[in-house]
Amino acid sequence: MDYAHKPLADALAAQYVTGTLRGAARRRFEALLPSHPALRAAVADWQARLMPLTAVVVDEAPPQHTWARIEQRLWPQPAALPWWRQLGVWRAASGLATVAVVALGVLLAQPGEVLPPVVVVLQSTGADPALVGGVVASFSGDGRSAVARPLVPVAIQSDRSLELWWAPAVGKPKSLGLIKADGATLLRRGELPGGLKGSGIDYMAVSVEPPGGSPTGQPTGPVVFYGKLQL
Repeated sequence: MDYAHKPLADALAAQYVTGTLRGAARRRFEALLPSHPALRAAVADWQARLMPLTAVVVDEAPPQHTWARIEQRLWPQPAALPWWRQLGVWRAASGLATVAVVALGVLLAQPGEVLPPVVVVLQSTGADPALVGGVVASFSGDGRSAVARPLVPVAIQSDRSLELWWAPAVGKPKSLGLIKADGATLLRRGELPGGLKGSGIDYMAVSVEPPGGSPTGQPTGPVVFYGKLQL
């Protein structure tokens, strides 16, 4: 298998970074990384694409009893703890909790399935030969945050804009808003409060619209990028 082949390396890296490559396949991929520069470059590229998702994660303060449970896990002695191990000392020293501790606290308080991110790659439809490449849209598994960006900068006229849509297999598309032609765009939040599973979303598309977006609420210009949502 030619791991230097860019489409193959990109596909494997996308599954690895988003967490859908699991078990023996994931271990085999990790074993290949040290000796295959193309795989390492593809992984770094996907990590850079998905990094903006972390900017839209809302900080959540865990309830008081969660701190007690964390303390009990770290130091399970039933007797009174020395002053330097007491929870108040650590909280005063650290101020705000780190992201890792908050994540641990949330998992302890609310155990359940952790949904991996969903990545949709929209390919060029050829409707406009000048617009090549593609667009990648990345969603958190719970549907609360999303980001979209072109794989390469898109050359679009100054009096035109790109608008992102999603739609069920049968039904009208719904706008997710305008996206940048040369960088990452944080999409509107809360579109799918119940998560992507069971949403009925079948595909995503990008159309060329006037500067403020479609005046009709539906695509009016050519659809230049298209991709299927696979869960």
